[in-house]
Amino acid sequence: MTDPSTPSVAAGGTFQLGPKTVHRLGFGAMQITGRGIWGEPKDRANCVAVVRRTAELGINLIDTADSYGPEVSESIIKEALHPYNADLVIATKAGLTRTGPGVWHPVGRPEYLRQQCELSLRRLAVEQIDLFQLHRIDPQVPAADQFGLLRELLDEGKVASVGLSQVSVAEIEAARAIVPIVSVQNLYNLTNNSSDDVLAHCEAAGIGFIPWFPIASGELAQPGGAVDAIVKDTNATPAQVALAWLLQKSPVMLPIPGTKSLDHLDENAAAADLHLTDAQMATLDAAHAAS
Repeated sequence: MTDPSTPSVAAGGTFQLGPKTVHRLGFGAMQITGRGIWGEPKDRANCVAVVRRTAELGINLIDTADSYGPEVSESIIKEALHPYNADLVIATKAGLTRTGPGVWHPVGRPEYLRQQCELSLRRLAVEQIDLFQLHRIDPQVPAADQFGLLRELLDEGKVASVGLSQVSVAEIEAARAIVPIVSVQNLYNLTNNSSDDVLAHCEAAGIGFIPWFPIASGELAQPGGAVDAIVKDTNATPAQVALAWLLQKSPVMLPIPGTKSLDHLDENAAAADLHLTDAQMATLDAAHAAS
């Protein structure tokens, strides 16, 4: 029997992501690593517990990348959840390599992307990656070559679906001419509207939009700000307001807030139950447009 005191993400709705249906509020596994997204976390056992808790909350979309650690995030996910539930979607990424804490370099050579796919398959202990995302388009490699390699992996059955990250509308369409795209992951939140056009394009095309850094609210959460006023009206937290706004903003929105804290994980999951009024959405939409 489900514990009635346990929050659930079910109220946030679902989305068909490739061959599987996911709850729209997912989990981003970037933070379950060391400082600077480098090396092991200080408390690996706690991070394993956080990932295990996601299943209890109904979260079945977990986003990671080979470069988170590197390798650490994927290995923790395997330790926490393998053997996996049939409805779980693990979305990993390749295309950024690491040389130190906080340092990221795009590498999109097809042979490198293939190698990283094979290594992710091994670390996650799966025969097929649910969603394989190009972490960045490498400007030093023809984009068509990078998209072509994604198509090869899809045709070979090594990946079930393909996604992109931090791309423009034109880049999405260039990729779709070569390989089906089911998701796009761009920076997007209440205080960053730079991908409004990409979101609109994804919505029109039925492509999942995964906003990274989703709970930023900045000055809007300060006393007198738009988020602060809604926090007072709803008794929600600023993070919950930011996530609820995303979920109500578009039916293709798939927020993936990340944390090392069990308490924060539960707090984020509870955002799925927060319903903002039309007036509250209009206030936040206006603040977002002005950001």
